[in-house]
Amino acid sequence: MRNSAASAVDSGKPLKRGRVRMAAQIRLMREDDLQTILLVERAAYQFPWTPGVFRDCLRVGYCCWVIVIGGEVVGHGIMSAAAGEAHILHLCIAPNVQGMGLGRSLLMHLLRVAREHQAYEIFLEVRPSNHIASALYANAGFAAVGFRKDYYPGHGGREDAIVMSLSILK
Repeated sequence: MRNSAASAVDSGKPLKRGRVRMAAQIRLMREDDLQTILLVERAAYQFPWTPGVFRDCLRVGYCCWVIVIGGEVVGHGIMSAAAGEAHILHLCIAPNVQGMGLGRSLLMHLLRVAREHQAYEIFLEVRPSNHIASALYANAGFAAVGFRKDYYPGHGGREDAIVMSLSILK
């Protein structure tokens, strides 16, 4: 049985905006979240991650988190952390609840987790065409430090990635 957030993702129906900011919670991702995560992923991305990628991230112990509204998963973030560095691998918010500060909340949570893992530098990649995500990261203090050629799949070819970093020295 699908939950109401998953149904809202499928139907494109917006969730109540006033409720989102009050009720949003962030918790560890569980394997039983994957069905809903995949619905969010497919709604948000033209080239979504596969179930196997998410399972591997959980299996190897990456920092895997979900953002929840009223018990329903509406976004997820995945980060690796080791040797004084962290790498935000993935951040996704359901399209019907984007623009409400949930991406920023999840990003700030990942930054706190990186500090807990004693990371001094955080890296991520973003598509040059993803202006909203680029602005989110820049507003959080990330700066472009390079690029990765042909990093992302794209229609009719590949798309480069902008590499961004943030120093979080204490």
